[in-house]
Amino acid sequence: MRWGMVIDLKKCYGCNACVLACKQEHFLLPGMFFNHVIITEKGKYPNVKKLMIPTLCNHCGDPVCAQACPAGATYQREDGIVAVDADKCTGCQYCIMACPYHQRNYVKTTNTSYYEQGKSEREQLGEQLNPYKEGTVVKCTFCMERIDGGLKAGLIPGRDREATPACVNTCYTKARVFGDLDDPDSEVSKLIRENEVYTLCPETQAKPSVYYME
Repeated sequence: MRWGMVIDLKKCYGCNACVLACKQEHFLLPGMFFNHVIITEKGKYPNVKKLMIPTLCNHCGDPVCAQACPAGATYQREDGIVAVDADKCTGCQYCIMACPYHQRNYVKTTNTSYYEQGKSEREQLGEQLNPYKEGTVVKCTFCMERIDGGLKAGLIPGRDREATPACVNTCYTKARVFGDLDDPDSEVSKLIRENEVYTLCPETQAKPSVYYME
């Protein structure tokens, strides 16, 4: 079992719903993002087209971030998800420098709010349900808590909403598809097999688990 994602750039038009869904799901602090949408152009005039490229942690099969971590805080699970153990993280930020996708965040302070009058009820709820530790690094987890909880309940990630990453659920153009890369019958495996797909920063040879198609 190895989780991965395929993003169809023909269907993405940069609405940023995935970005907002992620912030809400993980109670992300102000200025913190686990998803980004890059707007770029491809081709030469007059044959130019605009591309919206959603980016996130690629959960690489050979993660350079884990290799750069001297504390062993960044690790890879058996299902391919790359995660960070906040209790081991020393905040050296070597992983941030090593990540070719620029998908890591340093938690400088948790004493912050989206509002001048103080933290909202939801921000306070986030501190209880998903507390962040100052001086550590955080990143996209493929919503592993949803995956783990869903599997225990007999659900299938990528098919059942409760077991699927929030960014995938919220994409109403269905540009994102999630599933098991080791299952030849999964939708992600079929898309990769039947279409011309590519990964970002292939020169790193990090074996990313996020694929793109146009």
